[in-house]
Amino acid sequence: MTRALVLAGTGSGCGKTSVALGLMRAFSRRGLLVQPFKAGPDFIDPGLHAAAAGRMSHNLDTWMLPEAALRAGFARQARDADVVIVEGVMGLFDGRGGGSRGADEAGSTAHLAKMLGLPVILVVDAASQARSAAAVVLGFAHFDPKLTLAGVLLNRVASPRHEALLRAALALVPDVPLLGCLPRAEALSLASRHLGLVTAEDCVHEEGGLDARLEALADWVEQGLDVPALLASLPELSLSDIGLPPARPEVQAPPAAPRVVRIGLARDRAFCFTYAENLRLLKAAGAELVPFSPLTESRLPETLDGLYLPGGYPELSAAELAANTPMLAAIRAFCASGRPVWAECGGFMYLQRSLVDSEGAEHSLCGVFPARALMRSRRAALGYREARTLAPGPFGPAGTVLRGHEFHYSELEPGGPVSGGKGQPAFALTAADGSQTLDGAAQGNVVGGYFHAHLASNPEVAQAFVAACLAARIASGGQGA
Repeated sequence: MTRALVLAGTGSGCGKTSVALGLMRAFSRRGLLVQPFKAGPDFIDPGLHAAAAGRMSHNLDTWMLPEAALRAGFARQARDADVVIVEGVMGLFDGRGGGSRGADEAGSTAHLAKMLGLPVILVVDAASQARSAAAVVLGFAHFDPKLTLAGVLLNRVASPRHEALLRAALALVPDVPLLGCLPRAEALSLASRHLGLVTAEDCVHEEGGLDARLEALADWVEQGLDVPALLASLPELSLSDIGLPPARPEVQAPPAAPRVVRIGLARDRAFCFTYAENLRLLKAAGAELVPFSPLTESRLPETLDGLYLPGGYPELSAAELAANTPMLAAIRAFCASGRPVWAECGGFMYLQRSLVDSEGAEHSLCGVFPARALMRSRRAALGYREARTLAPGPFGPAGTVLRGHEFHYSELEPGGPVSGGKGQPAFALTAADGSQTLDGAAQGNVVGGYFHAHLASNPEVAQAFVAACLAARIASGGQGA
């Protein structure tokens, strides 16, 4: 039996990630199999989810993903779980829409919950509120009658007196159960920086480690919430209604696809922004993904046919990356070899001539492209993007369309990556308001940009990238790197 919930918030910063992590760990330490998901284009929360639940977290997004792919992906991961927890994004009704598109709910937590037929639990920041909290809950409860609001959790409750006032106020909204009051616990708040919360990779270095923080969050959730009663209140999830039949023990899993190419995957605290579904689709297309660290290793893994350099925080490790000159040389040589390379955001920055950090220090990097990546104090770009490739390459023919997002604080110096006669822009990006920009660089089989692609928006791209790697292997006589 699988039970599921969507944990949403009234807005960003209300504490829903802390509650989600605490719930995941509380269920997990009871011996339940917990499958986490994250709504929206987020890389950091899923890493924390995986640490809390012990299972990889997958992103679900009603704008980036076709509905059939979203349903199938959800059912595929959820069908052997006891509990499914989907952490929402921003406020419950916030999504892609804005301005003239304000009525567009695509990308919102509410749209996702309705699409999957899941109950929503709303986290409300009750700090400095009493009766007004009831008005907030009443508004959320009646804004969209098609949504199932199964209950509310009040966060940052200051004292027993404050809790009594809140409980009396919420009694005025009898159709929305008050599931619990979570005490104010600022010491448990997760640290943030310019792209969001600190990553799971960096949390392991804090005092006591990430696991101790997760245990404390679980204790905190159980202090204000009856966790077994919450689980019992959730309806059984019908996966056959969502996308796939539930797993049956007597049915054998299909054999894994043959691994026909080896793709090096940069993976360390500087490069850790990957969608789990992207990795799954590459593997399904025939790729063996071989992790390596540009920070700590001096050379690439043996016999590689392609490279995937994902996003992350290279700006926080720029000095270390620059000091690892053998790896810089290896990456540079690989890009010159004609084998496919996909570089996203931080990975794209890594391929530039240098990176100028927030303190103004310049660090020499791979030099595949001749630009400098300059860190800014203000955000340079944020939002959903539809990308169209401008040249044939490892993503397929020119005109290939993908969906994803863009979020970065750095900019390339004037002239960008195509200065000096190297390459051409890789993507034409269309934003939610219809505006268009050029992004990235395509140079032979090397393609990169600030654009983060979700391959489930066009799975043929994963197949094309693996095919390009296979073609490069054949052209080199089957030797790889």
